[in-house]
Amino acid sequence: MSNGIILTCAITGGHDNFRKHPDYPITPAQIAQDAMDAGKAGAAIAHIHVRDPQTGLRSGDPALFREVVERIRDSGSDILINLTTSEGARFIPGTEDPGVGGPGTTLVRPLDRLVHIGHLRPDICTLDVGTFNFGDAIFVNTPAHLRVMAAKIRALGVKAEMEVFEPGHILFARKLIEEGLIEDPPMFQLCLGIPHASPATPEILDAMKHLLPENACWSAFGISRREFDIVAQAASRGGNCRVGLEDNLYLGRGEFATNVRLVERAVSIIRATGREPATPAQAAKTLGIHR
Repeated sequence: MSNGIILTCAITGGHDNFRKHPDYPITPAQIAQDAMDAGKAGAAIAHIHVRDPQTGLRSGDPALFREVVERIRDSGSDILINLTTSEGARFIPGTEDPGVGGPGTTLVRPLDRLVHIGHLRPDICTLDVGTFNFGDAIFVNTPAHLRVMAAKIRALGVKAEMEVFEPGHILFARKLIEEGLIEDPPMFQLCLGIPHASPATPEILDAMKHLLPENACWSAFGISRREFDIVAQAASRGGNCRVGLEDNLYLGRGEFATNVRLVERAVSIIRATGREPATPAQAAKTLGIHR
């Protein structure tokens, strides 16, 4: 890509690993500040979840998303805003009746997962293309729900980032494209290393890359200790990259990371491949986003 490598910073995520980190972004102010600082360090996109400021646990509260987005926009930062739509997709079968969700189930109707997208109209939002075992939960994204969500996202004028966790997810994503539910160029994120999904290995990265449409704008990330390996592999294969505390808490063994330091390390790897990180304006042009 002539406009450089698009680097995404995934600021906070929705997992419980934040308890292990001494200075994790939890409040809207902290999340927004990390997004702005990541932009200054070289990230073109900030991928954003929100958390309950009191408990630190993941949240889908539209008011929290609004505060984060308004803080970033009011600051004058030009970083592209990518909001998650993953909240409301977890199902854990109940002990007595597996057909009824047990503790930890968050499953809601597909359009309920897009309320904050309709209110805030971010540059990008995620579309998790497929159901799979996500740790101890089932991450539920059925074909019918995905078609409803994809159509609404396109109608809102928001770019869909299709997050794919297994090769078969790409095959269904291609059906969404064929059906006209995803605009060109299609944007993919290859999510590697999630427990019970595709491992973060060069072989899997190559296999998933091979399944992508020819005009795909794709990125990849690996979680935990494989984060920087996948940055190097994606960058060297013509892809884009993602880092951030959502995916990895450490800069090195026993050394806690910050979002800024993860971005800085990724930028150094990108430059070592002979490329440069894209600016937000360059990323928007590549992705067909009109701001």
